[in-house]
Amino acid sequence: MPDLFSPYTLKGVTLRNRVAMSPMTMYRSTDGRMGDFHVMLMGSRAAGGFGLVFPEQLAITPDGRTGTGCAGIYDDAQLEGLSRVAAIVKDMGAVPAAQLGHTGRKGSEKKPWHGKTQLPPDHPDGWQVRGPSAIPYGGRYTCPVHALTVDEIKYIHRAYARAAQRALEAGFEWLEMHFAHGYLGASFFSPLANQRTDEYGGSLENRLRFHREALDAVRAVWPERLPLTMRLGCDDFHEEGVRFDDSVWAVGQLKGHGLDLADLSLGMNTDDTKGVPFNEVAFMVERGSRVRREVGIPVGVSWNLGLPAVADRVVREGLVDMVLLGRPALSNPHWPFWAARELAHPDPLSLLPEDWSWWLRNRPGPEGSLGWPSAAAGARGD
Repeated sequence: MPDLFSPYTLKGVTLRNRVAMSPMTMYRSTDGRMGDFHVMLMGSRAAGGFGLVFPEQLAITPDGRTGTGCAGIYDDAQLEGLSRVAAIVKDMGAVPAAQLGHTGRKGSEKKPWHGKTQLPPDHPDGWQVRGPSAIPYGGRYTCPVHALTVDEIKYIHRAYARAAQRALEAGFEWLEMHFAHGYLGASFFSPLANQRTDEYGGSLENRLRFHREALDAVRAVWPERLPLTMRLGCDDFHEEGVRFDDSVWAVGQLKGHGLDLADLSLGMNTDDTKGVPFNEVAFMVERGSRVRREVGIPVGVSWNLGLPAVADRVVREGLVDMVLLGRPALSNPHWPFWAARELAHPDPLSLLPEDWSWWLRNRPGPEGSLGWPSAAAGARGD
């Protein structure tokens, strides 16, 4: 029976454990380029024991960014920074992953600590946001939305393919497409945002067409030996939005188009939600387990999995194949090492790079001198 620290193989890639650092937007890029900050952030998490490490979502076009401080993969000038990130992650023993996305109606934003309001197209740091229909997101996203033409949709699909080729060139070995959280892909799937009357709107089959064609475009250029996954917005928590049953069907369809793993998250296509269990521990696990059983596809989930005993249990019980940690990874760069100590792993230091672990193994001192607390008694929760 696998546990949190068991290796995991998908296609031709083997992770040293089932713990992934989830993409977290950091607003530290210039012209979409990554730099020293990103090398530090991702390199330290790889050194801390994560098996799979994502930098933030990488925009496939300039207007696919959240804001001007966000990273991109739409220009060859961005390859240098992306390659540095992939290289340090691999050097520290983890697998480098890239997440491709387009923010759609939720782009053109100020940084969160500057108000997170949406900037109009005539602002120096703003642009025309686009979506499946001319329906503003609402709330703080007030700018008019340009409804994409079919030709523009085809262009975006080609942009996904070009971005995948750049990710491969930069050295990433795991590719994910971000179709959740109210971004462009999620909005095509949701009737809250998609009221088109052509082949990309109306029926569930049509609303999934954007996903299928984008996946096909990427699958055509991304090697079969490397994993191709998708973060899917699987529930809008709104009576007129995406329901989870819709998503179970959708994952089955996408599996037939070359999807290797489903990373399930929230739709977030409206602020008008009801009953989102944000304070519930591991609230996506039950949904992930159902997709895993009914569709027969590997599944990863995030959301409130930062307690080691919980993360370990959901893998041990076969509910999901891997856990993705966002804020816990920002809070503790050595979360896997810490979790291994909490869970009485026989050799937590084996999760660290050999040179780091050598110093910790061979230079003992008095109790507490290495700076870590005593592992909690009974932390496994058995």
